[in-house]
Amino acid sequence: MHAGQDDDSSALRTVLRSIGQTVLQCNALTGACVLAALALCDLRLACAALIGAVTAHVSARLVHYEPSAIRDGLHGFNGVLCALAAASIIDDTQVALAVALLSAIAATCLALPASRWLSTRALAVYSSPCLVVTWGWLALRASAHASTGPSGADIGHVYGQATWVRFPCDAWFGGSAVPLPGAFGDACAALAQTVFASGALPGLLIAIGIALASRRAAVHALLGAAASSAIAWLCGESLAPLHTGVAGFNGALAALALVDRGAVAASSAVVLSALVHQAAAHWGWPAMSAPFVASVWCVRTGAAGLINRYAPPPPALRRSRAGDRRASPSRSS
Repeated sequence: MHAGQDDDSSALRTVLRSIGQTVLQCNALTGACVLAALALCDLRLACAALIGAVTAHVSARLVHYEPSAIRDGLHGFNGVLCALAAASIIDDTQVALAVALLSAIAATCLALPASRWLSTRALAVYSSPCLVVTWGWLALRASAHASTGPSGADIGHVYGQATWVRFPCDAWFGGSAVPLPGAFGDACAALAQTVFASGALPGLLIAIGIALASRRAAVHALLGAAASSAIAWLCGESLAPLHTGVAGFNGALAALALVDRGAVAASSAVVLSALVHQAAAHWGWPAMSAPFVASVWCVRTGAAGLINRYAPPPPALRRSRAGDRRASPSRSS
């Protein structure tokens, strides 16, 4: 009886860690806060997150992924993101459920080979499997719409759907969302957008969840979101994407990913992600979290190149080189 309860508790913590990994935190309490934020925003999103996490967990177990990685949620969060994307973009519940299940399985199966290939380049997989799978079914959907009528052929329309926000809490609070002070409210809204939610209050719950794992990470996430939104405003972005958090969530994720790499690396990734997001928005491409992934990869690759080029060799290598020079015969005159 106790063994069964322990197994159930362990599975629940794994599911919650998978949800917590969507904001780069291996913490079940973070996952519980993210799940609560999704439920506060839209119960459909909360159900989608659970479906994606469970589907990814089962898929990872079936293909015999490393148990410790499964337990930490590393093979589950892409399934969560895939399910959330399907629930956010597809209005038909039955179609959204089918796409959520299939895309979660596909992303989970893609995650391990992608992670192995990227690890040889000192890069992490992040949400790239979710992006590949989601872009794939978005392209198929756009092609299907194009064959039946011109209304679905424009990828800009798909982008509009991908950034559409739901906030049914508005009705509970007298027709307007709960206000939070200025830039802080916009930064919280950006945190909500990391999991396809919207609104400052769900974002505040996510910030609290991140702080339960790491207060430093929570501060970096809020600062990254604010900086990214400021860059979008300087680029001429309208106020609506700033207030909804669409312009800032990639910056928040970039800051979270490089929180242990120093202020220069994190700031560089935030700026680059904001610029890539603006370019994607200009061309009408559903970038989702791609600016965050691309910017972090670029910063990590660039930092590794600079270290390899300019960093002094380790003491053991310097002693070895000095010994080789002493051992080599001098050139006769």
